[in-house]
Amino acid sequence: MATFDQAIDRFDTHSYKWDIAKDELPMWVADMDFQTAPAIIAAINQRAAHGVFGYNTVPPTFNRAIANWWKRRHGVTLQEDWIMYCTGVVPAISSIVRKLTKVGDQVLIFSPVYNIFYHSIVNNHRIVLSSDLQYEAGRYVIDFADLENKLAHENTSLLIFCNPHNPIGKIWAPAVLEKVGQLCLKHGVVVISDEIHCDLTFPGKQYHPFYAASTEVTENVIMCCAPTKAFNIAGLQTAAIVVKNEKLRKLVNRGINTDEVAEPNSFAIQAAIAAFNEGETWLTELNHYLYENRQLVEAFVTEQLPEIKVISSEATYLAWLDCSQLTENTEELCQFIREKTGLYVTTGAVFGSNSQAFIRLNYATTKGKVEDGLNRLFQGVQGFKSQ
Repeated sequence: MATFDQAIDRFDTHSYKWDIAKDELPMWVADMDFQTAPAIIAAINQRAAHGVFGYNTVPPTFNRAIANWWKRRHGVTLQEDWIMYCTGVVPAISSIVRKLTKVGDQVLIFSPVYNIFYHSIVNNHRIVLSSDLQYEAGRYVIDFADLENKLAHENTSLLIFCNPHNPIGKIWAPAVLEKVGQLCLKHGVVVISDEIHCDLTFPGKQYHPFYAASTEVTENVIMCCAPTKAFNIAGLQTAAIVVKNEKLRKLVNRGINTDEVAEPNSFAIQAAIAAFNEGETWLTELNHYLYENRQLVEAFVTEQLPEIKVISSEATYLAWLDCSQLTENTEELCQFIREKTGLYVTTGAVFGSNSQAFIRLNYATTKGKVEDGLNRLFQGVQGFKSQ
């Protein structure tokens, strides 16, 4: 039985998340405070004990572990030869943007969305085009008329999709995936689907991969996936790109090799194989613990902070908080909360222009820290209101 209540001191470990003052509490970047699955630690220790860390290859067992996991856990058949190793989902997306689009092309996203998507587009001299998700009665939906209009733009060549969707935690329904996929086919727009959060679903909820859509649609989809988010091993730089279409796959493979993001470090392969082959029981326990934390957040906010609404979610460990009754732009609110209480959360503005009144809060930590964070949030909000 995993001990997720065990507090791990992450100060002085060169942690990006914990590079803060000693009295602060980071609940911002999507990084968990739990030790990874014991099977992964054992695999890394075994590899480290060998003591030789030269150049590495990607063995067939890497592809097989991923294919077996998607079949066993998600009911989807992936052929092993569709799968390519990459150092991360973000490097994969940036490489694909460079390879499949031209400078000045429009790349479509659904805002609010993971802020690094914007960087992958803008840093490569492409143009961000958002079909903003519609916020209706506390839920988000796609405006399909707007989506088709923007897919039809002459310079729109790529759609970056997120499933489950970060930051809102929405699992997209099969019918939605099919409809989005068909519209992209109609207008000649390739789909990249970032599915890195797919294994962080709430108990009783089922994620639907884009590769469960029709055969016609999946020929136009590039799926990016990884064990890094669910198993808390982002620092090991291990991910995969799945491309069914042979012509697309050759282009993507050429791109990631040109960009030098297709060679694994000495622990990346072993960690991924251990995660997918031996980590399922640990992951199931983790998801139950995270869901309990989620319920704690929802109950506290509902009872103690009625000005804030927790948006309905089915996956991830990220709470998306509607603070529009407090402010139309949470940047000042987040800064105030951090200065007055030490709680570090993410302002919604980084996820898109239609999310400035929101906050993203990461509850993937011990229940004690979640309670501490919620109390700090309460103190910060009360202080902000009384200014």
